[in-house]
Amino acid sequence: MPDTTITATPRGLDHLVIGVHDLDAAGAFYETLGFTVGARNRHPWGTENRIVQFPGSFLELITIGDAAAVVPPAPRQFSFGSFVSDALARGEGMSMLVLESMDAKADAVAFRTAGIGDFEPFFFERQARRPDGSEVRVAFSLAFAADPLAPECGFFVCQQHEPQNFWNPAFQQHANGASALSAAILVTDDPAAHRAFLRAYAGFPEVLEGNDDFVLTLPRGRIDVLDAEAAQAIYHVQPEPTPARFLGFCVTVADLDALAARLESAEVSFGRGEERIVVPAEAAMGCVIAFEQA
Repeated sequence: MPDTTITATPRGLDHLVIGVHDLDAAGAFYETLGFTVGARNRHPWGTENRIVQFPGSFLELITIGDAAAVVPPAPRQFSFGSFVSDALARGEGMSMLVLESMDAKADAVAFRTAGIGDFEPFFFERQARRPDGSEVRVAFSLAFAADPLAPECGFFVCQQHEPQNFWNPAFQQHANGASALSAAILVTDDPAAHRAFLRAYAGFPEVLEGNDDFVLTLPRGRIDVLDAEAAQAIYHVQPEPTPARFLGFCVTVADLDALAARLESAEVSFGRGEERIVVPAEAAMGCVIAFEQA
């Protein structure tokens, strides 16, 4: 049972990891939806990504570029490449939720103390390209957590060491009017079974109660934790029974009518309710994409 005596320091959404088989095709699809998609980046552990950035958060479209470089997990060592590879073997879609960190080493200790993860922090750096083509250094430290009742879901926090080189307003302008990453969506047969883990992982934020479902309200965005009935009512989907799986995400947009016209013109399948437009997983490479009114 997680130790709830740890000081409450809620963590905001940082980014979501969304596995795809064809990175360029995924980038083109997200551009069709009206997102600005960054260039391809390569990691030494075998993965490659493209990023959709918002103020303070982003989507990470990811694939395996070099399977030979993927290393297996080891005691207290989380293998990012192995997790992505295993998730893609099950199918495309969101597989990891990442929250912000001010100090990844301290968070790793907090996770160990809370009984929700015993992994060494992981540091890496790479070169990034600015809109003018110049290269700059970006660097990150990660601390991982694990919910044994949600083996298909990855959880970690990310500390930015060169935030001034990573965040760029030019990358945060989207033709569809998207202004923020507003929610990550987790669907499970038993929301209550994941409450203690998720509260400790998220730094004990406020919880909004539903029936069996609940919402964690974060300093940036939220985590919707839903059963199948709630997921169907809110996001117009019928998820398969599962212990826990990430369904997808929500972003805020300024004009739902304009977005609907864009999707219709591009012949992208979607459903619409009073509060949001939802592109179903089968039309979006395994990941539900919901647009909410800003």
